[in-house]
Amino acid sequence: MSGIRDLIRSQGLRPGDMLPSEAALATHLGVSRPVTREALRGLATLRILDIGGSRKARVAMPDASALSLVLDHATYSQGLSIQQILDVRRTMEMRTVALAAMRRSDAEATELLDITTQMFTALEGGHAELMELDIRFHSLIANASGNHLYAMLVDSFWVITRQTWPIGWRSRANHQNRRDNIKCHERIATAIMAQDARRAEEAMSEHFDSAVSVLLRAGIT
Repeated sequence: MSGIRDLIRSQGLRPGDMLPSEAALATHLGVSRPVTREALRGLATLRILDIGGSRKARVAMPDASALSLVLDHATYSQGLSIQQILDVRRTMEMRTVALAAMRRSDAEATELLDITTQMFTALEGGHAELMELDIRFHSLIANASGNHLYAMLVDSFWVITRQTWPIGWRSRANHQNRRDNIKCHERIATAIMAQDARRAEEAMSEHFDSAVSVLLRAGIT
């Protein structure tokens, strides 16, 4: 795999650019086609390459999927606890929310507030829609920070979040507790709209205090 990555760098290939054929790569690397094919598949799993159908491999746009799988494996092999993950998330999202307050576009700020409105509506229905809105809310804040690495790192947590979120939902035992959680999201969005980084950090800190407490009550350590 390192030979293919070296080729991408030496030729200055960018996301979307096509690699040579499998046969040409095998010749260039001095290995067999089966070895080359396995290397291409491995890089596709890591989202370094994009391989679809019979067409040649292309350089992929980096995303959070590979890191997400690593975090999921680390958690369920007992290498990391959910509370440790929340601690790291809190550290990052305290920074992303402050940066978002300073750097967000008008469209991003408006969308955050719109998401909170949708969350209040979804509160009257099933929790699945509300969970996806919650995930979109945090992802948008990370993107609004203007730092693509933060966006990738925050997005990498969502496989685990989709597993723990319903537990937190059930632990917020009544309608008012669930509504209060959405109100906290609304305070975050309002602070970002006002470009008030300090207030945004305070609201995000409150949000994570609540999330940690809820999961601890549910026995998630």
